[in-house]
Amino acid sequence: MGQLSQAVSFAKGLYRQRAETAYAGYVRRDPLALLELRPGRADPYVIYERMRQQGTLLPTRLGNWSTTSHRVSNHVLRSRQFGRAAQPGENPTAEASQDDFDLSFLDMNPPDHTRLRRLALPAFSPKQIAGYQPRIEKTVNALLDKSLEVGEFDMVAGLAAPLPISVITDLLGIPDADSADFSRLGAVIGSALDGIQSLGHARRLGAANDALTKLFEDLFELRRRQPADDIVSQVVAAEGDQVAPHEMLPMCVLLLVAGFETTVNLIGNGVAALLAHPDQWAALRADPETMAPKVVEEVLRFDPPVQRTARIALETVELEGREIRKGQLVVTLIGGANRDPEVYSDPNRFDIAREPGVEHLAFSSGIHYCIGQPLARLEARIAFQVLAERMPDLRRAGTLRRRNATTIRGPIHLPVAAHT
Repeated sequence: MGQLSQAVSFAKGLYRQRAETAYAGYVRRDPLALLELRPGRADPYVIYERMRQQGTLLPTRLGNWSTTSHRVSNHVLRSRQFGRAAQPGENPTAEASQDDFDLSFLDMNPPDHTRLRRLALPAFSPKQIAGYQPRIEKTVNALLDKSLEVGEFDMVAGLAAPLPISVITDLLGIPDADSADFSRLGAVIGSALDGIQSLGHARRLGAANDALTKLFEDLFELRRRQPADDIVSQVVAAEGDQVAPHEMLPMCVLLLVAGFETTVNLIGNGVAALLAHPDQWAALRADPETMAPKVVEEVLRFDPPVQRTARIALETVELEGREIRKGQLVVTLIGGANRDPEVYSDPNRFDIAREPGVEHLAFSSGIHYCIGQPLARLEARIAFQVLAERMPDLRRAGTLRRRNATTIRGPIHLPVAAHT
């Protein structure tokens, strides 16, 4: 088949899928379809509540299952009866979404998952992360210095994106990192978690993949000749032993993109929530050092950057009185689970003074619990604290624009003003 014929066939399949999703969502009112459409991107929590009224485990139109229950989600994420990867010969449906992009060990089951995770874990140990606090504080203050000079600025481009990009590129050993370029690449790759949406989207994803492939292949060659104290050097040193050559690129791309995408949206969602709830912003301003860690946890619960993940049944199991057949998916809707009234009192209220209770699922659970969560928490805590200290009069200065995505939730533009 020629390239033109392949493109036409690909386009037909994409647009047929989009038409089917629109029909299922707008006409049949299918909740998972609605989550992929404008209503779900604007406010998925209304849809989660509607789903919750129908039970803890719902069948999907594509023959899988979904849940907004914290209890069920936590069980599925922790259970060894469920995994991230299908067994040979199985082909789960598109509701997994992430199948459109190689997520390295995030998409693996043990023992491969264990092997690669063990290689990455030391870089994110508490001791290593604690050593980054002075660097993070310096970066936050430098970024806010620039923003105070102009008064009005975009919170995403001015702080939420460049902060974690600066930190993770330093950890990886990427020289001369441009935050705007990496933010754009991260947004494109993050959008692939929802599947390819159009031919233009496919081209952008291909270009982003090519750019990161060249970046890391050049960096691998450099670190083979000149090892340094960074993650890429550790991966190169483990080549052929702990990590196969074909695993190196996906692993480093995952660590890069996951290393800043979650934090970009955590900070963006947090500032948006604080400014939408003046009483909570006032509570943070009154005691930034004490309240900033609480803000981080409440934002992760109330409006998590990662809204969903899926697990595949590795064997036929019974769950909530239903038979989940081997190879079927359970889509755990983390955003809904984090507002489960069985677990949290008044779950739809944003309350930074909320007493600690059952841990939210913003960083997943079980063996795939996010290894970068200590870094994300530290970066966000410092960002919220310093913002409250240095910009107490911070306010919205324009329309918030959210990214066109379902799995990842966060603002792409958040105009704010530092002065009244």
